[in-house]
Amino acid sequence: MGVALVPAPEARIWRMQTSLHAVVVGAGQAGCVIAATLRTEGFAGRITLLGAEALAPYQRPPLSKSFLLGGLDTDALLLRPKHFFSDQAIDLRLASPVAGIDVARARLQLNDGAWLGYDLLALATGAAPRRLPEQLGGALEGVLTLRDFADAQRLGAELEPGRSMVIVGGGYIGLEVAATCVSRGMSVTVLEAAPRILQRVACAQTSEFMRQIHTARGVTIQEGCDLAGLVGDRRVRAVKLGDGRELPADFVVVAIGVVPNTTLAANAGLATDNGIAVDAELRSSAENIWSAGDCAAFEFRGRRQRIESVGNAIDMGELAARNMLGRGVAYVPRPWFWSDQYDCRLQIAGHSQGYETVHVRETGAGRSHWYYRGDELLAVDAINDSRAYVAAKRLLEMGRSPSPRIVTDPATDLKVLLRA
Repeated sequence: MGVALVPAPEARIWRMQTSLHAVVVGAGQAGCVIAATLRTEGFAGRITLLGAEALAPYQRPPLSKSFLLGGLDTDALLLRPKHFFSDQAIDLRLASPVAGIDVARARLQLNDGAWLGYDLLALATGAAPRRLPEQLGGALEGVLTLRDFADAQRLGAELEPGRSMVIVGGGYIGLEVAATCVSRGMSVTVLEAAPRILQRVACAQTSEFMRQIHTARGVTIQEGCDLAGLVGDRRVRAVKLGDGRELPADFVVVAIGVVPNTTLAANAGLATDNGIAVDAELRSSAENIWSAGDCAAFEFRGRRQRIESVGNAIDMGELAARNMLGRGVAYVPRPWFWSDQYDCRLQIAGHSQGYETVHVRETGAGRSHWYYRGDELLAVDAINDSRAYVAAKRLLEMGRSPSPRIVTDPATDLKVLLRA
């Protein structure tokens, strides 16, 4: 993260105590990073990593792309080789959801009723997909979400050329699924309630570009669309719109965002606010409990929020582990994201929240959209332009905001701006 982390002498002594037990709840990206970083940073005590799923820690981004296309097997999804955890003396327990936390006694209750004590605890419980209410047909067979490996398996079983599908939600996940499914020879319709796809996360210029690449490949996109409900007796067969039209659907994918998994923390009395509330050092409101990843909400630009990305999970996981070892360093988010759709790679640096203007840079290699608040550069969307992405990411890390006139001039060598 660009911060020199040097532990105080007492922290070095403390982390070497072999009697201590660190427990990490959640074996996703953030949880896996926490457990691994604790060990590589010299923690000599016991480490237990508890995962609710039966599969060892794995990557989620490929689930909506290469995995659905059949280009990856299960082993290729894994974040670490199978032997990593035993090699690092990390007790990885799969299919071990946690039922509750007894903060007063510093212990966890597992679903089988057993208790597990801890000295240090990290909550990396992630997030769960939003679902359609049952009264709208959300409980019908053939109504799917895509968040975890089991979801991807269920969705993959539905993908057959010639079938029709409807995706509810025009965010990144919905569009990635659309790209995958139309590539498999399916009829795909994307329904978006907002006036444009990606409205919550991207500027109008990015939305328009992504809309064009999808419609050019046969995806039907309907924006500003009112969903009346799903139609079917036992299994979904159509989607009914607010204007009375019915769209045939062999199955439906609901991609309307996620909600942080905070029930475990809230039931234990921890503060929650759009996630598990953490301070600048990623500590929760309870002693010796930290949180990281999609479930953790921190103060950023004047409000408490979460950043749902692989990069954020890695950065938070590493810092949470170091702060569990007494480093006492504040988290400074440096968001970055990416989305692969067809042969288009969208790379995003920064966080565009609060932007006022967008300036477009076009080159032979691709294009990029530069978000500004006044004279301050906030974020950049780079479309098939990795050079613009790398330069923008570095400029943001350095706190530099070059003039929009300069960055939008295709003759400008962005590398020069890094040396100025």
